[in-house]
Amino acid sequence: MAKFNMNPLKNPMPAQDPKVRNGNFKEVALGYTAEMAIDEAKRCIGCKNRPCVAACPVNIKIPEFIAKVAEGDFEAAYQIIAEDSALPAVCGRVCPQETQCEGKCTRGIKAGCEAVGIGRLERFVADWHNENAKDKPVPAPSNGHKVAVVGSGPAGLTCAGDLAKMGYEVTVFEALHVAGGVLVYGIPEFRLPKAIVQKEVDNLKALGVKVETNMVIGRVITIEELKAEYGFEAVFIGSGAGLPKFMNIPGESLKGVYSANEFLTRSNLMKAYRFDSHTPIQHGKCVAVVGGGNVAMDAARTAKRLGAEVHIIYRRGEEELPARREEIEHAKEEGIIFDLLTNPTKILATPTTDPRDPSYGWVNGIECIRMELGEPDESGRRSPKEIAGSEFVIPVDCVIMSLGTSPNPLLKATTPGLETLRRGEIAVDEVGKTSIEGVYCGGDAATGAATVIKAMGAGKVAAKAIDEYIQNK
Repeated sequence: MAKFNMNPLKNPMPAQDPKVRNGNFKEVALGYTAEMAIDEAKRCIGCKNRPCVAACPVNIKIPEFIAKVAEGDFEAAYQIIAEDSALPAVCGRVCPQETQCEGKCTRGIKAGCEAVGIGRLERFVADWHNENAKDKPVPAPSNGHKVAVVGSGPAGLTCAGDLAKMGYEVTVFEALHVAGGVLVYGIPEFRLPKAIVQKEVDNLKALGVKVETNMVIGRVITIEELKAEYGFEAVFIGSGAGLPKFMNIPGESLKGVYSANEFLTRSNLMKAYRFDSHTPIQHGKCVAVVGGGNVAMDAARTAKRLGAEVHIIYRRGEEELPARREEIEHAKEEGIIFDLLTNPTKILATPTTDPRDPSYGWVNGIECIRMELGEPDESGRRSPKEIAGSEFVIPVDCVIMSLGTSPNPLLKATTPGLETLRRGEIAVDEVGKTSIEGVYCGGDAATGAATVIKAMGAGKVAAKAIDEYIQNK
């Protein structure tokens, strides 16, 4: 058998047929078989300069774990990944590998060649471990120190896991009723199954991490009280960025207008895989999703599964869509309509003026204008500009705004001395230290909305800084 597989293309990912998956919330991508994983792993040439590792925010030892996959030693591959990543089954599914590790893969540099499927291999290894491993994680001996983690998203879970491995008594405080943060409430079941997230949370609990849900820090307990009254020597804030942004155009207050956060949280709360008539969300017949990122794709594909015709409205062209290419292609396959170089100007209401009419105050359409890209600026970026007289209306009964998010101001308002930036992000230094002694922050709460893996990287950096802070007190 040849040592390397020099096929220029990666093994394709098996997936549900688009016509089938439009009627369910089951995971779209089905995962590699063992044979496919081994074959794909042999495409890695194990180059010495390891650009993929440098491009990974948590610096997973990618060539080493892939070499073990090529040998068929999947458990050894998992243990290598676990040295640096607390959420491998999650990262293998939702990380933008094409712009990170795979974007720097030596195999993908040559014209006509694709990068090694690093993310697909990470997912396979994590799933294999979760299905076959018999030994549970063992808690490290306690070092007698306590740390609080605010938020159970990727930054918080990563920080908690790393600190637990060092012997810290860690308690995670989650505002909602299930741990996982954006991984549970923000990402649909068809892209990241809830059982996968729960397995990762259970692994952290096995390490000794305590999880307290329904705890809104800043309301139930303040940051100061965590330190002064509950004995936590340090606090890590990983509360994310859950405050949605809007366009401030006429009609945004109409019934049937959602932020993508609200729409996805509602659909995830009802456990989308049940797909019943009791969904606490509007089942629109025609839905407009404004935005072009991954969250917009998630909202659009969720609305499609709830029975709607769906339009994605984005003011730039397809090349500028910020969503992952895989998500864009999946959306196209599922029949999502892309209205590109289009910008909303007004949300229209039903024509009735009678408050007693059941349709009073509801969305009836979205007025848009066509856009064109101007001349490139110094950076080569072309800004969109309106085409006069090109206004038109898309008849819709639901509008979902997916324009980004910023951190909730609650912690700033209830934590004296906590410095924030202009857009509400908590101000931190290079290791996540805030303006308050013993309080650290990372992930979207510090950077604004970003990726899962970058939040994890911030959690790792902060965990190390917290350990140094406590040990040097």
